Amino acid sequence: MARGNHGGQGHRTKQPSLSQLRAFTAVAEHLHFRDAAAAIGMSQPALSGAVSALEDALGVQLIERTTRKVLLSSAGERLAVRARAVLDAVGELMEEAEAVRAPFTGVLRLGVIPTVAPYLLPTVLRLVHDRYPELDLQVHEEQTSSLLEGLAAGRLDLLLLAVPLGVPGVSELPLFDEDFVLVMERDHWLGGRADIPREALRELPLLLLDEGHCLRDQALDICREAGRAEGAAVTTSAAGLSTLVQLVAGGLGVTLLPRTAVTVETGRNDALATGYFAEPAPSRRVALGMRTGAARHEEFEEFAVALREAMRTLPVRVTAGE
Repeated sequence: MARGNHGGQGHRTKQPSLSQLRAFTAVAEHLHFRDAAAAIGMSQPALSGAVSALEDALGVQLIERTTRKVLLSSAGERLAVRARAVLDAVGELMEEAEAVRAPFTGVLRLGVIPTVAPYLLPTVLRLVHDRYPELDLQVHEEQTSSLLEGLAAGRLDLLLLAVPLGVPGVSELPLFDEDFVLVMERDHWLGGRADIPREALRELPLLLLDEGHCLRDQALDICREAGRAEGAAVTTSAAGLSTLVQLVAGGLGVTLLPRTAVTVETGRNDALATGYFAEPAPSRRVALGMRTGAARHEEFEEFAVALREAMRTLPVRVTAGE
């Protein structure tokens, strides 16, 4: 049915399509037609046409085209934010529909920190294989800051990491607490002890992970609590726990491992000894992190319950799911 031109609004009768909005947000993000086209799998002419059609539908110039680069107009900058919000809302709509239609099916993009992945993934993968065979689990191992960015951007659905995070918009589903274990050379005077006082950390040559790993920050917090001087140098660091343990075996110092990592990282090396701290031992908490109000929150909460049960065989203290 034809619509009249009320108050000069005739040019607004066209509705923007989702593909037009997707094309425009890609251009706004990349400020380059070829890169934007590649990012969303569209040909360059189709992308350019979609942006032009969006400008026609809105009656606004969104982009200033020059021979060298693409610039957003002031209107384009304002409307890019709105367009992104519309696409995010449509994505959430589809996600909600999928979750309602069939929980534990489709894709679940799980982000995991490096100091958890090698030790907990066997348990997670076994659970998914046995209980949720229709779930397409995709695992991404990254440091905490990258995981949180991915969660906020919608690139990841769920995180498995150490908490507390204290990040607005992220809800935590606690799984377990685990103690830290001191790893040292085989003949070290603390080897084999089960009553190591935290104060021992004040003077020991401590090896830590590189900057950016949350385990490094946790270890430094434990050292501060033990009274280690702020300036006590950590002269050597490593990108992963396996390298740290090799450095310890080579006589460069001692390190702290989460209890779940001890068997994997020390079991193959008879040049190492372990020691346990007196109660209460320093520990960390591992949890699932999800976007607050996520469409699949009920599914994720059920997943947390199943994970807690599956992790009872590990050397951890499973939480009650606060």
